[in-house]
Amino acid sequence: MDVSLLTREPVLRAKAEKAGQGHLFLWWPELGIPEKERLLRQVADIDFDLIQELVRVLILDRTKEPLMPLEPAPVVPLPADEKARRDRQRARQEGEALLRAGKVAPLVAAGGQGTRLGFEGPKGAFPIGPVSKACLFRILAERILAARRRYGAAVPWYVLTSPANDRQTRRFFEEQGWFGLPKEDVVFFQQGTLPAVDLAGKILLEDKAEIAMSPDGHGGTLPALWKSGVLDDMERRGIEEISYFQVDNVLVPPLDPVFAGCHRLGDAEMSSKVVRKAYPEEKVGVFCLREGKLVVVEYSDLSPEQMHATGPDGTLRYWAGNIAVHMIRVDFVRRLQAENLRLPFHRAEKKIPCVGTDGKPVVPEKPNGVKFETFIFDALPLARRSVTLEVSRKEEFSPVKNARGVDSPESAQRDLMELHASWLEDAGVPVPRKPDGSLAFRIEISPLFALDREELRARLRSGLQVDRDLYLSGP
Repeated sequence: MDVSLLTREPVLRAKAEKAGQGHLFLWWPELGIPEKERLLRQVADIDFDLIQELVRVLILDRTKEPLMPLEPAPVVPLPADEKARRDRQRARQEGEALLRAGKVAPLVAAGGQGTRLGFEGPKGAFPIGPVSKACLFRILAERILAARRRYGAAVPWYVLTSPANDRQTRRFFEEQGWFGLPKEDVVFFQQGTLPAVDLAGKILLEDKAEIAMSPDGHGGTLPALWKSGVLDDMERRGIEEISYFQVDNVLVPPLDPVFAGCHRLGDAEMSSKVVRKAYPEEKVGVFCLREGKLVVVEYSDLSPEQMHATGPDGTLRYWAGNIAVHMIRVDFVRRLQAENLRLPFHRAEKKIPCVGTDGKPVVPEKPNGVKFETFIFDALPLARRSVTLEVSRKEEFSPVKNARGVDSPESAQRDLMELHASWLEDAGVPVPRKPDGSLAFRIEISPLFALDREELRARLRSGLQVDRDLYLSGP
């Protein structure tokens, strides 16, 4: 029993009441000692001033911001001529030098659960390999391991979790033997949380002694880096650049020398990859200039006119779709900390299970509350310089977000198989297809066998035939 904590109950209760959140103690008389301690510990950690400000700005006084004039963001396009190809080759050489020197480390945002996929457990543990059934974590880990071997650099892998899945994720990695990576080179850290509130701004209780907390969004990566000590770890290891990506993109290259090189040659503090939007209404943010600053505008914040606007050549004016892949300088993150620069919060209306005023559980059928989130791309306007690089959607972007349809396991597997089939075809291996053009067999190539199409071409034995499901595994 934490007597010192219990003695603070009057002070903490008064603090909550002053902030208009006295209902957090509604069931105090019914609680046992352990439950009281748990509730007090959570109340003590709440920044009530911040919550009051967020409620005021994002709920009570919320007005839709007027549309501001936008301009297309400057983007380094896919190479279309010899000069552009030479520029990318120069960037590759610069990036490979950084990788060989061990100055770039991958960081995966992996705080999500697989609930929307009908999967119990961390989203990264979801099996996605079309033949191997390898999970998302394994595919990423093998790409990192293959890059470590190629460049001879023992770079660590930083894994951002959430309180909801941290324990499960750590246990899963341990059960999987850290996917062949040294245990000391897999570094876990947690993003922060904030209380969820109802539509009137009252903090929700998950049960009578538990506040409903939610992760603070992928923008929480940045404060989590310095609060957890991970930034110090990076600096001790000589890491200068963070390769940031999200766990649900099955095609993402965690350590891309071209991207690292473009970022470094541009003397950028934070850079981004983009793909061309597939259609105007695609649910991805777009890179724009607003008052001369590089920003990502969420698709829901674009007017219909902006969403469908075209240029003189008839293509979309705002085409640069955000795929949540960034290169971030370590000293930029340190500068944000030193200058106390805080990312703006956004509201997200959600269905949040809670306890009702009658003390009974509530499982809402429609959004009943608000979670406060920050977005990592909101750090872009704070960067002194930035590079925005176009990449091929077919080669680098296929997220797993929905159980079925668009951006589902089925579409991600199809995209991964098509990519690997294209590698085989480039290497001169005929790939059988059905009359509708789809693959006749399932195809998958482990990163430990070939990290890219060039390595596959060098490794393939002559006479390979694809006459059944094919899995080329490492090493």
